[in-house]
Amino acid sequence: METGGLWMLAAAGVLMLATGLPAWVAVSGVALAFSAAGVALGVFGPDLMLALYPRIVGLLENDLLQALPLYVLMGILMNRLPLAGIVFRATSRALGFTGRGAPLAGLGLGVLLAPMSGSVGASVAMLSRTVYPRLRAGIFPEDRSIALVCAASTLGVVVPPSLVLILLGDAMLRAHTEAANIVGLAGRIINTQDVFHAALMPAALLLALFALVVGREAPRQTSGEDRLARGEALTAAVTVAAIAVLLGAVALGYFYAVEAAATGGVALVAYGIATRTLDREILSRTLEEALVVTGALFALLVAATFFTLVQRAFGTDRWLTAFFAGLGGGAAPALAAALAMLAACALVLDAFEMIFVVIPLVIPPLLTRVPDATWVAVLTLLVLQTSFLVPPFGYAVLMARGRLDSRVGTRALARALAPYVGAQLIVLALVLVFPRMLWRDEAEAAAMRATPASDARARGLLERQLEEPEPAPEKEKPAP
Repeated sequence: METGGLWMLAAAGVLMLATGLPAWVAVSGVALAFSAAGVALGVFGPDLMLALYPRIVGLLENDLLQALPLYVLMGILMNRLPLAGIVFRATSRALGFTGRGAPLAGLGLGVLLAPMSGSVGASVAMLSRTVYPRLRAGIFPEDRSIALVCAASTLGVVVPPSLVLILLGDAMLRAHTEAANIVGLAGRIINTQDVFHAALMPAALLLALFALVVGREAPRQTSGEDRLARGEALTAAVTVAAIAVLLGAVALGYFYAVEAAATGGVALVAYGIATRTLDREILSRTLEEALVVTGALFALLVAATFFTLVQRAFGTDRWLTAFFAGLGGGAAPALAAALAMLAACALVLDAFEMIFVVIPLVIPPLLTRVPDATWVAVLTLLVLQTSFLVPPFGYAVLMARGRLDSRVGTRALARALAPYVGAQLIVLALVLVFPRMLWRDEAEAAAMRATPASDARARGLLERQLEEPEPAPEKEKPAP
């Protein structure tokens, strides 16, 4: 029954694909069904549910979760305010001398705004509304336009300080702490700032390769971009500068993510009021939508906490630790197996579902074999981003095709996406082969020099865990 947690993952994925139920409903439903089966089969007792309340309370006390509704609000405001369109037109005109101003501006908009949008789905919605119509108005083919929207929408996965990186950093901290307790490693535990710093170099390389792809794939055209109204150029310049300062300050550790998100939200509301593009009705709908999305994300977080509790009750975490230890050959086979699992799951799950449901199960056992948690975090980000771009089931691909109601065939879209996926694989290979290319603080670099547990030691630690006797049930005391 130790593989019950893996069957739970498969059941949740099938349920979401087959029924279209919200992720939190599917995850909590599968967890409830498997917990009832575990109790009925005697795998664990009903007192397991008593551990759920303190786990949820402890999870929700995390200060980083305050950034979640703020990022959601910023993403919705960017969709409703004309700022994204102004920035796109200004950037397109500024890059008009290249003959590929519109597609390069679309890519740049993804870099600036995807980290603020909070999710791949929100980025697809924004870029589909702002970038796609202008690409199609020119001479850009439909399949390449969709591919560009897909690629740009995934940049928030790897460009700090996006919500995905914030939540992944917190998940990696928990996973690294758990792995250190299992193996007995002493040293520094990873934090969110480490993930931000380490993601900067791969993100820069990926952006450069994407720009090369756009330059090669996009047909050259004369400058035919929309003319800017008076003051729009200044608005675009101030917007780009403000976003760059906020994102850069968080990524470099000068601002906290919550502070920067709050500042950005207030600035967007102030702009909307000052320009009269945010009236009472639009603000009301914006806040309502932000509450709905935030509620769904917190519901998914609570459901995932229940889900992972049942997985651990089945002993799937110990089974995975034994599986990785049994592979032998050092850290490489365990890393390859874990990344393959993550890539397969990311074909049907979005970033938040991966972070809340899959990573707490797969990453702690992996870190017992590969102690460099920062390197593993960046590889995880790149694998997720690559999977989101793989047709026909990649999350960004499905969202874009559904949003745009496109009739482009899967084969044509796959050809258009191939250069972007190739760029992803190049950066993934570079990070895999040259882990020292990542930016690390000196203290973190020293801590990461720890050697992983040997195969024999890992198996010994696991056997000790498995041999720990179950607590004996308390005997009923005789009545006085």
